[in-house]
Amino acid sequence: MAPEVAPIRAGEEIDVRALAEYLRGKVEGAVRDVRVEQFPGGHSNLTYLVRAGDHEYVLRRPPLGPVAPKAHDMAREFRVLEAVHPVFPPAPRVYLLCEDPAVIGATFFLMERRQGAVLRRDMPAEFARDSAFPRKASEGFIDCLSQLHSIDVARQPLAGLGRPEGFLERQVRGWTERWLRAKTEEIQGMDSLIAWLSDRLPASARPALVHNDFKLDNIMLDPRNPARVEAVLDWEMATVGDPLVDLGCTLCYWTQAGDPEMRGGSLSGITAMPGWYTRAELVRRYAEKAGRDVSGLGYYEVFGLFKLGVILQQIYFRYIRGQTRDERFSDFHLRVRGLMRAAVELAERLG
Repeated sequence: MAPEVAPIRAGEEIDVRALAEYLRGKVEGAVRDVRVEQFPGGHSNLTYLVRAGDHEYVLRRPPLGPVAPKAHDMAREFRVLEAVHPVFPPAPRVYLLCEDPAVIGATFFLMERRQGAVLRRDMPAEFARDSAFPRKASEGFIDCLSQLHSIDVARQPLAGLGRPEGFLERQVRGWTERWLRAKTEEIQGMDSLIAWLSDRLPASARPALVHNDFKLDNIMLDPRNPARVEAVLDWEMATVGDPLVDLGCTLCYWTQAGDPEMRGGSLSGITAMPGWYTRAELVRRYAEKAGRDVSGLGYYEVFGLFKLGVILQQIYFRYIRGQTRDERFSDFHLRVRGLMRAAVELAERLG
């Protein structure tokens, strides 16, 4: 199993002395020695473990180099978590927001550290021995999403997190604009795919709190009870809007046996192993738990594939421009091609 934390990657160092000086008197434990390590997972924002005396915190900051407009807004993510944590316990508690880039070079915030298992590319040995683990984890995962979508978003301060009216139209337009800014090659069928998404906008479902990046490696499972989600991470894109956008994007990450190689961006093949729910099983359980009509979900799955392709394309764009040196991103253009091909093919089948 990959280490949970690791030495900081070259070029992503933090000025620990400046951080310690800033934190002193603001969070518990910071009067003593402050040490920093990095969480090696993730492909976007940078996440660090901060040890301050006997206390541990998670620090989140944007990636290095120029980023897409309105993306990686740490101040907004802090305020989202501040609003969501009291009504949705899997959202970590936040402690401190720093908007002064002079401290570590960017806006950052500190949140609580949760302990649990995050599944990425490989199944940890302790779970592989439990034949019931895939089913329990599948159920815990999708039940957590239905729980999120059941929260009353009319209550303050949740109502201020987004604008449900016109949400889906803005999503399609915004991700299309991001694609046009970041594309590095022409991909067959993209113009017709973008037109399909614009022309077939469905009427949106009852508004809900939308995480906008709900996937297996953004949740932390309780190792003693994998049907329980200990934490949901990465709230940067959370808003109030159409919950089927969440479910459609979740299906794009959830691979299953027989999928093309690059479906899901090849981020993880764990869910294609025996015992895990299929996408159809996830949808049925979600519909049952959330009490929502999912008959028009095909559109949202196409949009999810497109959106995921754009996200990876933005990362690849930063890589080829030298704005990040992380070699994990060197083949992302191949993943983008696979995702966009899957989106085009699904749109054609739906008509």
